[in-house]
Amino acid sequence: MRIVIAPDSFKESASAQRVAAALAAGILRVMPQADLVLAPMADGGEGTVDALVAGTGGVKATATVTGPLGEPVVAEYGILGDGVTAVIEMAAASGLALMPLDRRDPRVTTTRGTGEFILDALGRGLRRFVMGIGGSATNDGGAGMAQALGYHLLDADGHELPPGGSALARLDRIDSSGRHPALVESAFSVACDVTNPLCGPLGASRVFGPQKGADEAAVEQLDAALRRFGEVVARDLGVPVLDVACAGAAGGLGAGLMALCRARLMPGAEVVAQACRLEQQMAGADLVVTGEGRIDSQTAAGKTPLGVARIAKKLGIPVVAVAGALGAGYEILYELGIDAIFPIQTRKMTLAESIACCEDSLQRTGGNLARLLLALNNRQAQ
Repeated sequence: MRIVIAPDSFKESASAQRVAAALAAGILRVMPQADLVLAPMADGGEGTVDALVAGTGGVKATATVTGPLGEPVVAEYGILGDGVTAVIEMAAASGLALMPLDRRDPRVTTTRGTGEFILDALGRGLRRFVMGIGGSATNDGGAGMAQALGYHLLDADGHELPPGGSALARLDRIDSSGRHPALVESAFSVACDVTNPLCGPLGASRVFGPQKGADEAAVEQLDAALRRFGEVVARDLGVPVLDVACAGAAGGLGAGLMALCRARLMPGAEVVAQACRLEQQMAGADLVVTGEGRIDSQTAAGKTPLGVARIAKKLGIPVVAVAGALGAGYEILYELGIDAIFPIQTRKMTLAESIACCEDSLQRTGGNLARLLLALNNRQAQ
């Protein structure tokens, strides 16, 4: 039996690679003859670099870049197995995890480090980019990234804007004359894990600003600043971004990548699946196993399990999902291509306990799944 194991990470518990390995270990204990294909996945957030580097036989590169508050950060990005594609998690340079709680303020945080990652990759001759933009600490529309790449964001007096989302309220014009010349010959795909527009009630500032440290007054300020950014981008760069789905991802970095790098914004799971050639890996499989730490109604918005299931269903392959926990509305996934969903825990436990025993629980679940498959196979053989 050929089984493709294509999970996302279980946040705070295990990477996608470790999840896949634990499930595989459990299956092989019961079915040592099973033909397993491990295809760790991601949807643009944490683990995207690891999943794509592992899935394509790539390597990692290290660069020192500007963190969200201007302090240097030493971080990694990936170079895929094709040797020409970089995969970058913006969170590694501009992420919320880099910010202590008492310093979170999206009015001043910058995406400059994300742009410096791109510069480093361009300097290595890479011309294709997969950008994972989950987990941001920023709300600057990609302004810091733009400045790192040679764009000039100027106020009415011709002065360069300082870092941060609130400064965009003073944006008067964008000067593209100094942009890095290799951007013209580069292609960017953006792995988005949300579909929010740039501004308004469902926009970047209103929905995600508070978790980045913005109070109500700051939310209003940032929303107006991003609107100004969108208006100037449309006028000076000819790219409308105000009413585009996913433009609000990562504090408007989705919009910035569209306008400044001519990027395509795509569901994150789809981008990763294409880069890993997941459909080709599934060819001829008898079963696909996917999963993530929590499966609920939000999974149906385009998270990894749904993206994996869509490919499997296209090929007529049954899909099983495993989860650290099940939340409200998970049942909708039965209508969207997942055939069965199994929580990995067997008793109530604290979050700390759940994290500590995650891989053991995954192995046990893999073994239980294998026992079910053996029973079905034996019955069919009778």
